[in-house]
Amino acid sequence: MNMDGRKAVVSVTLWLIFVLLSATFRNLKLAAAKDDKLAEKRKLAASNSGFLSIDCGVDQDYFDEKMEIFYKSDKDFTSTGENKYVSPGYDDDDDSSYTGRILHSLRFFPKGRKNCYKLRPENGKNQNYLIRAFFKYGNYDTQNRMPKFDVYLGVNFWMTVYPSNASQPWMNEIIYFSLTDVINICLVNTLSGTPFISALELRPLNNSIYKIESKSLSTLRRDDLGNCCRTVRYKNDVYDRIWDTRDTSAINECISLNTTSNIEVQSINNTLKTPVDVLRTAVQLRSPLRSFGRYYSGGYNYGNESEYYACFHFAEILPISQGKGKRPREFTISFNGANYRRITLHYLNPLTTCYGPRKSRVNGFVDFIINQTVRSDLPPILNAFELFYVMPPLVSPTDPADVDAMTVIQQMYNINKDDSWQGDPCLPRDYSWAGLNCSYDTNSPRIISLDLSGSRLTGKISSSFSNLTAIRFLDLSGNELTGTVPEFLAQLPNLTVLNLSGNKLTGSVPQSLVQKANNGLLQLSLEGNPSLCQTDSCEKKKHNVLLPVVISFATVMVLLFLSSIFFFWRMKRQEATSQSKKEGLVISTNRSFSYSEIVSNTNNFETIIGEGGFGKVYFGTLKDNVQVAVKLLSQNSRQGYKEFQSEAQLLMIVHHRNLVSLIGHCDDRHNKALIYEYMANGNLREHLTETSGSILNWNERLQIAADAAQGLEYLHNGCKPPIIHRDLKTSNILLNEKLRAKISDFGLSRAFTNESGSHITTRPAGTIGYLDPQAQSSGNFNKKSDIYSFGIILLELITGQPAIRRDVNGEIIRIQEWVTPIIENGDVRSIVDPRLQGDFDTNSAWKAVEIALSCVLNTVTRRPDMTDVLIELKECLGMVTAVVGSQRMDRGRTRSINSLEMRSLEIYTETAPSPR
Repeated sequence: MNMDGRKAVVSVTLWLIFVLLSATFRNLKLAAAKDDKLAEKRKLAASNSGFLSIDCGVDQDYFDEKMEIFYKSDKDFTSTGENKYVSPGYDDDDDSSYTGRILHSLRFFPKGRKNCYKLRPENGKNQNYLIRAFFKYGNYDTQNRMPKFDVYLGVNFWMTVYPSNASQPWMNEIIYFSLTDVINICLVNTLSGTPFISALELRPLNNSIYKIESKSLSTLRRDDLGNCCRTVRYKNDVYDRIWDTRDTSAINECISLNTTSNIEVQSINNTLKTPVDVLRTAVQLRSPLRSFGRYYSGGYNYGNESEYYACFHFAEILPISQGKGKRPREFTISFNGANYRRITLHYLNPLTTCYGPRKSRVNGFVDFIINQTVRSDLPPILNAFELFYVMPPLVSPTDPADVDAMTVIQQMYNINKDDSWQGDPCLPRDYSWAGLNCSYDTNSPRIISLDLSGSRLTGKISSSFSNLTAIRFLDLSGNELTGTVPEFLAQLPNLTVLNLSGNKLTGSVPQSLVQKANNGLLQLSLEGNPSLCQTDSCEKKKHNVLLPVVISFATVMVLLFLSSIFFFWRMKRQEATSQSKKEGLVISTNRSFSYSEIVSNTNNFETIIGEGGFGKVYFGTLKDNVQVAVKLLSQNSRQGYKEFQSEAQLLMIVHHRNLVSLIGHCDDRHNKALIYEYMANGNLREHLTETSGSILNWNERLQIAADAAQGLEYLHNGCKPPIIHRDLKTSNILLNEKLRAKISDFGLSRAFTNESGSHITTRPAGTIGYLDPQAQSSGNFNKKSDIYSFGIILLELITGQPAIRRDVNGEIIRIQEWVTPIIENGDVRSIVDPRLQGDFDTNSAWKAVEIALSCVLNTVTRRPDMTDVLIELKECLGMVTAVVGSQRMDRGRTRSINSLEMRSLEIYTETAPSPR
């Protein structure tokens, strides 16, 4: 080949290499881009923290890019039913912007009366959840016949599903307080068609929002007012609520407003985290104002005795001139006839407030009126509105021990009787598990009868049967059970019938079972177990074989016992010689004082500043001029030396700026004392009495509450194990020279172990008025009992009144008993300490009262955690700061009252909200 030919070959080769490298580089770049896109999807999916989104009927999980929500297939949440897609022509969603693909498929349940989905939310029980269910028939079965069926949430009836047509999707939503870690959503066949479901969505909610004790809220409507063109949900709404468009511009009585300005959605007054897109639109009544007219609720007629709950969302989106005659909007709200708080709006600063539960005044109507006050130059405004039906009180599920036992038994033996073993075993009563009967005499149903005869059970008899302590009848006959008859069956206290016949059991029958049968306490059936010994002869034979072994074992045990006696005798002698040294020991890491120093520091115990369970507390001054409080252990003290050591040891390891600090101790044989930092302004109780020379202003009261909450939050959640105070009261809240609060007397503690693990609790049994009634009756003190006491303290700070007082008849009245009815009538000013002479922020007062009343709820599980209480109180302080910085209003002018009135009515007679 000539030179030119070689050059040509080289050129072609280089060109091919270049093309291959370019293609490889391009593929690598595309792969990297694809990986980046997948990583972004995973990141977005991870941002759905705590969300549980289930697309029923699909085979695989997927990420909906348009909605930015990760949906899971329902195959891991239910074991029954069949998948199907809606018929062609029904899969074009009218509003896919908020439903995506979830209405294209469904799961239907042709078998069984009760078919359930089992949801396990990350946050577990005693939490609020927003749960939403979607149904679209879509003529999936080509029958064009809409079914009708019931849905239960846990053991409580939720709704009846009855679509109006094949194309219209049905959506229902509830705010549900779960009493269990597992939430069962069950579709019940009422013999009016095959149940089906398209999607399920669960969203965790902060327990401090949508507060209502022991009940759930069924959403009737959630309106984004003034908005005509879009539906708002996640990611604009962190809780993924669906806000419907509600254009009221066509109504003569009002006009629509909107803005593109930034609204302070992170404001502490935006308690429900209303989305900015919702707050940017609003309606305002025209002037002169008339009635807003009838406002259709889209709900259902639950009758006059039904209760409703409403939330109003406000944001001033019109700039208000600072000139004369332009004052902020101010108005009051009346909901179902009850007058509530006064609202003042500030530019671009949102405010949300909720009311209820309140009964309907007129059958089928829910009404509210917003009245302009005489101090406002502008008519009322409303940005968004939520209305809920208050569901009946939650029914308690089957006893948890019984449920756990049946779950293990079901899994161990792989039982599913006609697909009926789903959801709660005993409830609803008409759909309890096959072969099982329950007693409904107690608050939680108990299983009293279980028939598993002929159920193809294999293996040993599960120890979980021993947890069915209420069972009377147990039939395990006609199976293939092996192993021995367990002794625990004789320990079931209520068992009167036990049938184990027709199995493959071996060994001997426990004498305790035989004895119960012989005494007529138990009907025992054992026939049909060929290898099972039912006589005494096998017992005697076993004893004869074991006798030499037992003798040898006993000999070894005697030798070990004698050796142990000698060893412990030696140990006791050593312990006795050092006992005097041990008695004088207290943790040596803090300052130690002699008794003579204590006498000198207190000027021979001249000034008494308090008295407690230990004895008297004296004022003292150390050599470096540090002022201290000396708690001297009295010879007649209710607490002794062990408690003295316990407090000293605990206070050496527990440090927080809102807990009283230990400076030192004295341990001179018979004279013992603890030396604390001195709190110049005494205790809180002294400042709240009518005879007090000084009056705490509103801001000081909120700061004291926040300080005390911070200290208690540290004891509960910052200490491992947690510390339970048990005697929290205003006299144990001490104030320094700057009126900053610190908690005292939390150190008298001892470690104990209960079913939930190790904790520390203090010895005092509490003080009447502050003592949680539930803890008093049960003797079980925990975090929630401390939170109850804190709620009482907060009510004292707000009202200036003591925790308990006597009326003219000598009857004891608790502080929350007279506060509650006044608050229900919407009159917060009547309960705030009159010595403040009205100088306080009304909005923060409402919030403080709401916090206090949530702490003293009768249902212990509904009380907030101290972390949540602390957050809420800091928001109260922030509200006061915001008001101080806002423009002061001229109160001298008067103006005719304008009002905005809305009525929701014409509620259709059914058991669930209307489809969307």
